[in-house]
Amino acid sequence: MKEFNQKSEKLANKAIAASWNYESNITDHNSRVKNEILKEVSKEKKAMWKELQRFNWKNFKSADLKRQFTIANNLGSTALPDDKFKEFIETTEAMSTIYSKATVCDFNNKTNCELRLEPDLTEAFAKLRDPEALKHYWSAWRDASGKKCRQLYLRYIELKKAEAKANSFDDPVKYWNFDFESDTFETDIMKLWEQLQPFYQQLHGFVRDKLYRKYGENVVSRDGPIPAHLLGNMWGQSWGNINDIVNPFYGRTTLSATQEMLKQGYTPLKMAKLSEDFFKSINLTVMPKEFWERSILEQPKDRDIVCHASAWDLQDGDDVRIKMCTEVNEEELGVMHHEMGHIEYFLQYKGQPHVYREGANSGFHEAIGDTIALNVVTDKHMSKIGLKPAAQRSKEDTINSLLETSLDKIAFLPFGFLIDQYRWDVLRGVTNTENLECAWWKLREKYQGLEPPVDRSEADFDPAAKYHIVSDVPYVRYFVSFVIQFQFYKALCVEAGQYNPSTPDQTPLHECDIYGNTAAGNLLGKMLQMGSSKPWQDAMEVITGQRNMDAGPLMEYFKPLIDWLTEENKKHNVPVGWKPSKRHSCSRKG
Repeated sequence: MKEFNQKSEKLANKAIAASWNYESNITDHNSRVKNEILKEVSKEKKAMWKELQRFNWKNFKSADLKRQFTIANNLGSTALPDDKFKEFIETTEAMSTIYSKATVCDFNNKTNCELRLEPDLTEAFAKLRDPEALKHYWSAWRDASGKKCRQLYLRYIELKKAEAKANSFDDPVKYWNFDFESDTFETDIMKLWEQLQPFYQQLHGFVRDKLYRKYGENVVSRDGPIPAHLLGNMWGQSWGNINDIVNPFYGRTTLSATQEMLKQGYTPLKMAKLSEDFFKSINLTVMPKEFWERSILEQPKDRDIVCHASAWDLQDGDDVRIKMCTEVNEEELGVMHHEMGHIEYFLQYKGQPHVYREGANSGFHEAIGDTIALNVVTDKHMSKIGLKPAAQRSKEDTINSLLETSLDKIAFLPFGFLIDQYRWDVLRGVTNTENLECAWWKLREKYQGLEPPVDRSEADFDPAAKYHIVSDVPYVRYFVSFVIQFQFYKALCVEAGQYNPSTPDQTPLHECDIYGNTAAGNLLGKMLQMGSSKPWQDAMEVITGQRNMDAGPLMEYFKPLIDWLTEENKKHNVPVGWKPSKRHSCSRKG
């Protein structure tokens, strides 16, 4: 197995480097080179896999060896026959390229049709308050990206089914969730969602009421789904950019860290250095020199790249990188910490055999940086790093801060839940291929309480206007992450002596700051170093003392806000929940 791990490491380095070269410089040449390398790597992996089959590994007495063989036996898309593997690579790349190169026309200047998702449309959704302009950009982006991917996606689905079978899975969804190592995973996350749904519905009702008051009943229904273009985000997945509209305490008690960052001359590099400082302060690893030499922290002006923020492990010692078209603002500071959390995980488990160099599950990987980002956004920490003034917190301060955080964390939960629910239904044939758009909006209405701002039909394909859909990236990991990061955060705060569950009113969880606490960092490091060498339940137990995913700490963190929202909605007779949408989002006509 040692020889397998060594060969596997070299192949991974070769494949990831080729993907990096393409994503950091989208050209036809880099595309051809990447695809050729991936085909070569695929053949070599298959040859290695055949060698593994000579061993009766399922009957090994060593639990560790048996685990290594079990993980190594899952080849991913590499398991496909050569012709289908080539087609799979070309199909996903074609969709990703459409997405990355998509441009739309300016609302006020139709001759300018070079607006990109990053930074143009992202900034428009964050700042514009004209519903007609937002409707234009919402529709135009989907026409330029998702709509053009529909036929490619149909082929992609067939190839994903073939990939599951090639890896010996009869159910493509069981294969999709392989790294969660649980036969009850789908049931487990449904229970988590049911636990969280009442909180989301209170937040939804509160936000809808504020939008109704701002835009009027001709734009927003008082008791129906919220139009998806009004929430400050292209996909309606996080609502923090409309904090100024919905938060009654906005601007009264705290200053924007973004304003202070700009005033102090922050740059993407300074944001990265600040993120590194946090991990260093809790006795985790500083970024190696390769990170600073090879990362892309700003959007290049001389070439197209995939701007979606991502962390890269070249599987070659200290060659770790971030690729991010960073904007200087408070939200992106959180993203920087998130991506560096991935990097920290890479560095902590790099001593494991190659087959174990993954998160305990993919949700763990997403949760680490967010756990730190939860800490970073606290007023206590912001004052330490000079981005917000130190002040005595009132009840208004608390609600202001928690409401702002909930507009990202809680608003995201149903979106994180439904993205893969949608793909699972398509893979299993529950959703037929003639009903892809209709099924999408049924789920978005059911779980998020959102509706499209314009009528949709089966000529559209809005799911593919989301990066993870076209790039073959599973998404339920983010839902899991948004739950377990609060478990991790609570455990680290307890370890740091910053939170006592017996006296939550005296030491609120949402005010904890573990910056500079090595005990908390050592506990986190102990879990990170495990990689995927043990089932995720074991890793969870190391850091939290329990073996299951639990939404309790999240509810504990937001309890003051939950109580306040419930009281406010009752006091103002705000409807909670939503009636069916009147928008035509299931028409089969083109």
